[in-house]
Amino acid sequence: MNEQQPDLASEFDAVTVIGLGPMGQAMTRTLLAAGHPVTVWNRTPSRAAGLVADGAALAATPAEAVRASGLVVLSLTDYPAMYDVLGPATGALAGRTLVNLGSDTPDRSREAAAWAARHDAGFLTGGVMVPAPMVGTPAAHVYYSGGRDLMDRHRAVLALLGAPRYLGEDPGLAQMMYQAQLAVFLTTLSGLMHATAMLGTAGLKAAEALPELLASADAIGAILRAGEQHPGTALDAGEHPGHLSTVTMMGATADHIVETSTSLGLDLALPLAVQAHYRQAIDNGHGGDNWTRIIDSIRGAR
Repeated sequence: MNEQQPDLASEFDAVTVIGLGPMGQAMTRTLLAAGHPVTVWNRTPSRAAGLVADGAALAATPAEAVRASGLVVLSLTDYPAMYDVLGPATGALAGRTLVNLGSDTPDRSREAAAWAARHDAGFLTGGVMVPAPMVGTPAAHVYYSGGRDLMDRHRAVLALLGAPRYLGEDPGLAQMMYQAQLAVFLTTLSGLMHATAMLGTAGLKAAEALPELLASADAIGAILRAGEQHPGTALDAGEHPGHLSTVTMMGATADHIVETSTSLGLDLALPLAVQAHYRQAIDNGHGGDNWTRIIDSIRGAR
């Protein structure tokens, strides 16, 4: 049997994890705890010491790590890191399934899938939606896209990391969802810090302010779901009924936030960006529509 082409069926339960940051370590320990043989590789081998003590096998090279398993999970910073690590190991890729759980753009995910295919490897894109300590818990979920046959073949193993949410054949879809989720997450975090800074100018400590602000953040989903019609349904229909809240009303609030932030000497990048969405909708004659009308300017000329 060719050394680069082991009997993958007999190694179906074997998994390789490349990249041993907090996420890679958490995934490795989860797989080990479930009884799977796991081979690991990392640029800094010392990071594998604890995992080896727990039963993982440390590969000397990326090529050795890839050859060890039919399923290769990549937990790297971005997609260029994948090419850096696996570029010298392309001869070992044939017949393997690469699951890249690093963050990058949808287009780079599609390019990576084509790159893997040129080396006779399967490719799944993934986006882990929980921090490392939550990997393998009931609260964890992971978005995937790519070949459905690959997803079906490896679903049972990947489900150990978090509930798989398969989005479709397009390798870019999982990253699109991942980036969309992070757009909500990061702007919310910036909003929380802006609001905390506002209250701090009035003497409120962050320990006092954040519980109140987090309660508002927690309530947003419930508020949106409580409407007469789910906002997503109306958006898909191109409808923006303004009987509950209007662009003009929300825009006035955005103006007040900008004015208050200016008077307090705070950074205006975030409030000005929000204000611009409402002003554009008003300028386009949609002041009486629901606030969801701001999606027009966000979409831009498509």
